[in-house]
Amino acid sequence: MDIRTMQYYLAVVREGTISAAAEALHVAQPSLSRQMKELESQLGAPLFVRGNRKITLTEEGIVLRRRAEEMVNLMRMTEEEITQVKNHVSGTIRIGAGESRSFHYLSRTASSLAATHPDIRFHITSGDTQDLMNELTDGLIDFAVIFTDVDHDLYQSVALPMHERFGVLMPKEHPLARKETVRIRDLKGCPVILSRSHAAVIAGSSEFSGLNVAATYNLIYNASLLVEDGLGLAVAFDGLIRCTKDSPLVFRPLVPEIRATGKLIWKKYQTFSPAAQLFVEQAREQFSAQNP
Repeated sequence: MDIRTMQYYLAVVREGTISAAAEALHVAQPSLSRQMKELESQLGAPLFVRGNRKITLTEEGIVLRRRAEEMVNLMRMTEEEITQVKNHVSGTIRIGAGESRSFHYLSRTASSLAATHPDIRFHITSGDTQDLMNELTDGLIDFAVIFTDVDHDLYQSVALPMHERFGVLMPKEHPLARKETVRIRDLKGCPVILSRSHAAVIAGSSEFSGLNVAATYNLIYNASLLVEDGLGLAVAFDGLIRCTKDSPLVFRPLVPEIRATGKLIWKKYQTFSPAAQLFVEQAREQFSAQNP
Protein backbone atom coordinates (compact mmCIF):
# COMPACT_ATOMS: atom_id res chain seq x y z
CA MET A 1 0.00 0.00 0.00
CA ASP A 2 1.37 3.40 -0.96
CA ILE A 3 0.25 6.87 0.04
CA ARG A 4 -1.34 7.63 -3.33
CA THR A 5 -3.49 4.48 -3.11
CA MET A 6 -4.59 5.54 0.38
CA GLN A 7 -5.45 9.02 -0.94
CA TYR A 8 -7.49 7.41 -3.75
CA TYR A 9 -9.25 5.13 -1.27
CA LEU A 10 -10.19 8.05 0.96
CA ALA A 11 -11.51 9.92 -2.08
CA VAL A 12 -13.80 7.00 -2.88
CA VAL A 13 -15.00 6.96 0.74
CA ARG A 14 -15.54 10.73 0.69
CA GLU A 15 -17.32 10.90 -2.69
CA GLY A 16 -19.41 7.76 -2.19
CA THR A 17 -18.90 6.28 -5.68
CA ILE A 18 -15.99 5.25 -7.86
CA SER A 19 -17.15 7.51 -10.68
CA ALA A 20 -17.47 10.60 -8.47
CA ALA A 21 -14.05 9.92 -6.92
CA ALA A 22 -12.49 9.44 -10.38
CA GLU A 23 -13.91 12.80 -11.47
CA ALA A 24 -12.63 14.54 -8.32
CA LEU A 25 -9.18 12.99 -8.71
CA HIS A 26 -9.06 13.60 -12.47
CA VAL A 27 -8.29 9.95 -13.19
CA ALA A 28 -10.01 7.41 -15.41
CA GLN A 29 -12.82 5.51 -13.71
CA PRO A 30 -11.69 2.03 -14.94
CA SER A 31 -8.18 2.72 -13.60
CA LEU A 32 -9.50 3.77 -10.18
CA SER A 33 -11.89 0.81 -10.02
CA ARG A 34 -9.01 -1.55 -10.82
CA GLN A 35 -6.82 -0.02 -8.09
CA MET A 36 -9.57 -0.47 -5.51
CA LYS A 37 -9.99 -4.15 -6.49
CA GLU A 38 -6.22 -4.66 -6.28
CA LEU A 39 -6.27 -3.08 -2.83
CA GLU A 40 -8.99 -5.48 -1.69
CA SER A 41 -7.00 -8.35 -3.13
CA GLN A 42 -3.84 -7.25 -1.41
CA LEU A 43 -5.62 -7.03 1.96
CA GLY A 44 -7.58 -10.22 1.38
CA ALA A 45 -10.86 -8.63 2.45
CA PRO A 46 -13.72 -6.68 0.82
CA LEU A 47 -13.67 -2.98 1.59
CA PHE A 48 -16.94 -1.86 -0.01
CA VAL A 49 -20.49 -2.98 -0.27
CA ARG A 50 -21.35 -1.73 -3.73
CA GLY A 51 -24.96 -0.54 -3.88
CA ASN A 52 -27.01 0.97 -6.68
CA ARG A 53 -26.31 4.57 -5.65
CA LYS A 54 -23.53 4.76 -3.07
CA ILE A 55 -21.03 2.37 -1.67
CA THR A 56 -20.86 1.61 2.02
CA LEU A 57 -17.87 0.37 3.93
CA THR A 58 -17.43 -3.09 5.33
CA GLU A 59 -15.94 -3.48 8.80
CA GLU A 60 -12.55 -3.99 7.15
CA GLY A 61 -13.16 -0.85 5.09
CA ILE A 62 -13.88 1.17 8.24
CA VAL A 63 -10.61 -0.03 9.81
CA LEU A 64 -8.69 0.88 6.65
CA ARG A 65 -10.31 4.31 6.49
CA ARG A 66 -9.03 5.15 9.96
CA ARG A 67 -5.54 3.89 9.18
CA ALA A 68 -5.50 5.57 5.77
CA GLU A 69 -6.38 8.91 7.34
CA GLU A 70 -3.54 8.45 9.83
CA MET A 71 -1.09 7.54 7.06
CA VAL A 72 -2.06 10.48 4.84
CA ASN A 73 -1.96 12.94 7.75
CA LEU A 74 1.41 11.59 8.88
CA MET A 75 2.83 12.03 5.38
CA ARG A 76 1.47 15.58 5.19
CA MET A 77 3.00 16.42 8.56
CA THR A 78 6.31 14.87 7.52
CA GLU A 79 6.39 16.93 4.32
CA GLU A 80 5.65 20.09 6.30
CA GLU A 81 8.40 19.34 8.83
CA ILE A 82 10.94 18.62 6.08
CA THR A 83 9.99 21.91 4.40
CA GLN A 84 10.44 23.75 7.69
CA VAL A 85 13.88 22.20 8.19
CA LYS A 86 14.85 23.06 4.62
CA ASN A 87 13.66 26.65 5.05
CA HIS A 88 15.01 27.08 8.57
CA VAL A 89 17.49 29.90 8.65
CA SER A 90 19.51 31.02 11.64
CA GLY A 91 22.62 33.08 12.26
CA THR A 92 23.65 36.65 13.00
CA ILE A 93 23.27 39.62 10.66
CA ARG A 94 25.78 42.37 11.43
CA ILE A 95 24.85 45.92 10.45
CA GLY A 96 26.87 49.09 10.94
CA ALA A 97 25.10 52.44 10.85
CA GLY A 98 25.44 56.02 11.87
CA GLU A 99 22.66 57.80 13.70
CA SER A 100 19.71 58.74 11.51
CA ARG A 101 15.95 58.41 11.38
CA SER A 102 16.47 56.41 8.18
CA PHE A 103 17.60 53.52 10.36
CA HIS A 104 13.89 52.88 10.97
CA TYR A 105 13.82 51.20 7.57
CA LEU A 106 16.54 48.78 8.64
CA SER A 107 14.87 48.11 11.98
CA ARG A 108 11.53 47.45 10.29
CA THR A 109 13.16 45.04 7.88
CA ALA A 110 14.87 43.29 10.78
CA SER A 111 11.61 43.05 12.72
CA SER A 112 9.76 41.66 9.72
CA LEU A 113 12.47 39.07 9.08
CA ALA A 114 12.60 38.02 12.74
CA ALA A 115 8.85 37.39 12.69
CA THR A 116 9.28 34.65 10.08
CA HIS A 117 12.76 33.47 11.11
CA PRO A 118 12.93 33.76 14.91
CA ASP A 119 16.40 32.20 15.15
CA ILE A 120 18.03 35.04 13.22
CA ARG A 121 19.88 37.48 15.45
CA PHE A 122 21.05 41.04 14.74
CA HIS A 123 24.17 42.85 15.87
CA ILE A 124 24.20 46.61 15.36
CA THR A 125 27.40 48.68 15.36
CA SER A 126 27.22 52.46 15.62
CA GLY A 127 29.85 54.63 14.01
CA ASP A 128 30.62 57.14 11.31
CA THR A 129 31.31 56.36 7.67
CA GLN A 130 35.06 55.99 8.11
CA ASP A 131 34.69 53.49 10.96
CA LEU A 132 31.96 51.54 9.19
CA MET A 133 33.83 51.28 5.89
CA ASN A 134 36.86 49.90 7.73
CA GLU A 135 34.70 47.30 9.47
CA LEU A 136 32.97 46.37 6.22
CA THR A 137 36.31 45.95 4.45
CA ASP A 138 37.63 43.79 7.29
CA GLY A 139 34.52 41.60 7.25
CA LEU A 140 33.44 42.60 10.74
CA ILE A 141 30.00 43.65 9.50
CA ASP A 142 27.83 42.43 6.62
CA PHE A 143 26.19 45.76 5.79
CA ALA A 144 26.81 49.44 6.38
CA VAL A 145 24.54 52.46 6.13
CA ILE A 146 26.41 55.48 4.77
CA PHE A 147 25.46 58.97 3.59
CA THR A 148 28.38 59.54 1.23
CA ASP A 149 28.94 58.48 -2.37
CA VAL A 150 29.20 54.75 -3.08
CA ASP A 151 32.11 53.23 -4.99
CA HIS A 152 30.06 50.99 -7.31
CA ASP A 153 33.16 49.11 -8.40
CA LEU A 154 33.52 47.76 -4.87
CA TYR A 155 30.04 47.83 -3.36
CA GLN A 156 26.44 47.08 -4.13
CA SER A 157 23.84 49.35 -2.62
CA VAL A 158 20.20 50.15 -2.19
CA ALA A 159 18.96 53.64 -1.29
CA LEU A 160 16.92 54.15 1.85
CA PRO A 161 13.48 55.60 1.12
CA MET A 162 13.86 58.95 2.89
CA HIS A 163 16.11 62.00 2.96
CA GLU A 164 17.81 63.37 6.06
CA ARG A 165 17.75 67.15 6.58
CA PHE A 166 20.68 69.01 8.07
CA GLY A 167 20.25 71.64 10.73
CA VAL A 168 21.90 73.14 13.78
CA LEU A 169 21.49 72.02 17.38
CA MET A 170 21.97 74.95 19.74
CA PRO A 171 21.19 76.13 23.27
CA LYS A 172 17.73 77.61 23.62
CA GLU A 173 19.18 80.95 24.78
CA HIS A 174 21.56 81.30 21.82
CA PRO A 175 20.82 84.34 19.59
CA LEU A 176 20.35 82.12 16.52
CA ALA A 177 17.58 80.24 18.36
CA ARG A 178 15.30 83.22 17.67
CA LYS A 179 15.44 82.37 13.96
CA GLU A 180 13.17 79.77 12.33
CA THR A 181 15.98 78.70 10.00
CA VAL A 182 19.73 79.19 9.93
CA ARG A 183 22.01 79.98 7.02
CA ILE A 184 25.57 78.77 6.88
CA ARG A 185 26.83 82.33 7.00
CA ASP A 186 25.00 82.75 10.33
CA LEU A 187 27.48 80.25 11.80
CA LYS A 188 30.51 82.40 11.04
CA GLY A 189 32.22 83.30 14.26
CA CYS A 190 30.45 80.50 16.19
CA PRO A 191 32.36 77.41 17.30
CA VAL A 192 30.83 74.51 15.37
CA ILE A 193 30.71 70.79 16.15
CA LEU A 194 30.63 68.52 13.09
CA SER A 195 30.25 64.81 12.51
CA ARG A 196 33.12 63.41 10.44
CA SER A 197 30.57 61.80 8.10
CA HIS A 198 28.52 64.97 7.74
CA ALA A 199 31.65 66.99 7.12
CA ALA A 200 32.30 64.84 4.04
CA VAL A 201 28.75 65.36 2.79
CA ILE A 202 28.69 69.14 3.22
CA ALA A 203 32.30 69.72 2.22
CA GLY A 204 31.11 70.59 -1.28
CA SER A 205 29.80 73.90 0.00
CA SER A 206 32.52 76.54 -0.02
CA GLU A 207 30.63 78.43 2.71
CA PHE A 208 31.55 75.74 5.22
CA SER A 209 35.27 76.20 4.64
CA GLY A 210 35.48 79.26 6.85
CA LEU A 211 33.77 77.78 9.89
CA ASN A 212 35.48 77.43 13.26
CA VAL A 213 35.27 73.67 13.92
CA ALA A 214 35.63 73.26 17.66
CA ALA A 215 35.06 69.49 17.74
CA THR A 216 34.01 66.47 15.69
CA TYR A 217 31.80 63.61 16.80
CA ASN A 218 30.33 60.29 15.70
CA LEU A 219 27.50 60.00 18.25
CA ILE A 220 25.01 62.85 18.34
CA TYR A 221 24.06 62.29 21.98
CA ASN A 222 27.62 63.07 23.07
CA ALA A 223 27.64 66.05 20.72
CA SER A 224 24.40 67.31 22.26
CA LEU A 225 26.07 67.32 25.68
CA LEU A 226 28.91 69.39 24.23
CA VAL A 227 26.32 71.82 22.88
CA GLU A 228 24.48 71.91 26.19
CA ASP A 229 27.70 72.66 28.05
CA GLY A 230 28.63 75.50 25.72
CA LEU A 231 31.40 74.13 23.52
CA GLY A 232 29.64 75.04 20.27
CA LEU A 233 26.71 74.51 17.89
CA ALA A 234 26.32 71.05 16.36
CA VAL A 235 25.45 70.49 12.71
CA ALA A 236 23.34 67.36 12.71
CA PHE A 237 20.48 65.47 11.14
CA ASP A 238 17.00 66.55 12.16
CA GLY A 239 15.02 64.46 14.63
CA LEU A 240 17.84 62.69 16.45
CA ILE A 241 17.71 64.79 19.61
CA ARG A 242 14.21 65.45 20.94
CA CYS A 243 13.92 69.16 21.56
CA THR A 244 10.81 69.49 23.70
CA LYS A 245 9.70 72.67 25.43
CA ASP A 246 11.55 71.49 28.54
CA SER A 247 14.76 70.77 26.65
CA PRO A 248 17.71 73.18 26.99
CA LEU A 249 18.35 72.75 23.25
CA VAL A 250 16.57 73.68 20.02
CA PHE A 251 17.06 72.53 16.43
CA ARG A 252 16.95 74.91 13.48
CA PRO A 253 17.07 73.64 9.88
CA LEU A 254 19.71 74.95 7.51
CA VAL A 255 18.69 76.96 4.45
CA PRO A 256 19.12 76.56 1.59
CA GLU A 257 18.16 73.04 2.53
CA ILE A 258 20.94 70.47 2.61
CA ARG A 259 19.80 66.87 2.45
CA ALA A 260 21.47 63.48 2.39
CA THR A 261 20.16 60.05 1.43
CA GLY A 262 21.37 56.95 3.19
CA LYS A 263 22.48 53.87 1.31
CA LEU A 264 22.64 50.31 2.56
CA ILE A 265 25.86 48.92 1.10
CA TRP A 266 27.71 45.60 1.04
CA LYS A 267 30.82 44.27 -0.66
CA LYS A 268 30.18 43.56 -4.33
CA TYR A 269 31.52 40.01 -4.42
CA GLN A 270 30.60 39.05 -0.89
CA THR A 271 29.26 35.55 -0.26
CA PHE A 272 26.35 35.99 2.10
CA SER A 273 25.14 33.64 4.77
CA PRO A 274 21.52 32.48 4.17
CA ALA A 275 20.38 34.92 6.88
CA ALA A 276 22.18 37.90 5.31
CA GLN A 277 20.87 36.95 1.87
CA LEU A 278 17.32 36.93 3.20
CA PHE A 279 17.88 40.31 4.82
CA VAL A 280 19.11 42.03 1.66
CA GLU A 281 16.29 40.52 -0.40
CA GLN A 282 13.70 41.71 2.10
CA ALA A 283 15.34 45.15 2.35
CA ARG A 284 15.21 45.58 -1.43
CA GLU A 285 11.54 44.61 -1.48
CA GLN A 286 10.49 46.80 1.44
CA PHE A 287 12.56 49.83 0.42
CA SER A 288 11.11 49.65 -3.09
CA ALA A 289 7.55 49.47 -1.74
CA GLN A 290 8.11 52.45 0.60
CA ASN A 291 10.09 54.65 -1.77
CA PRO A 292 8.10 57.86 -2.33
